Amino acid sequence: MYEVELKVPADHGKVKERLLDAEADPLGTIRQVDTYYNAPHRDFAATDEALRIRREHAHGEVTAKITYKGPKVDGASKTREEHETSVGDGETADAIFRGLGFEPAATVEKQRHRYALRNSTVTLDDVTDLGEFVEVERAVETDAEIEAARESVTSLLSDLGLDPADSIRTSYLGLLLENN
Repeated sequence: MYEVELKVPADHGKVKERLLDAEADPLGTIRQVDTYYNAPHRDFAATDEALRIRREHAHGEVTAKITYKGPKVDGASKTREEHETSVGDGETADAIFRGLGFEPAATVEKQRHRYALRNSTVTLDDVTDLGEFVEVERAVETDAEIEAARESVTSLLSDLGLDPADSIRTSYLGLLLENN
């Protein structure tokens, strides 16, 4: 699977109004705490990869997922190959990673307000220590679908009154590490 994504810094107020005007379907609000890891055998920052455990807090429950993200595949978006699976216990997964020599690099916390619109997910993120961002993303199965998905995501971002030229390819982790 590929995640085709554009992210821009943006004030959420006007974007929320445009989402309501476009009759976007609210998908709810969640809190995510992402712990990213350094590998003992290679430098993920140098290879543009990411490995994380995501703990998601929603409706009084906490779920956990392990995610691997490969390097970005183009210069225009944050498109990456992604593999993700649920795990029963984030703390046990953390203990396994540490036992194998993976060390936590940083933790990114965010409050996410999600909407579905035009086969995409629009997420209004409030990221601790970074501020407000809007992400528009679409998942596709093959690399042959990436270009059409990127055009669709770019168009939707524009329709929400945001400039695709303001897109940031750096992850929240990268932005957080740059600020420290």
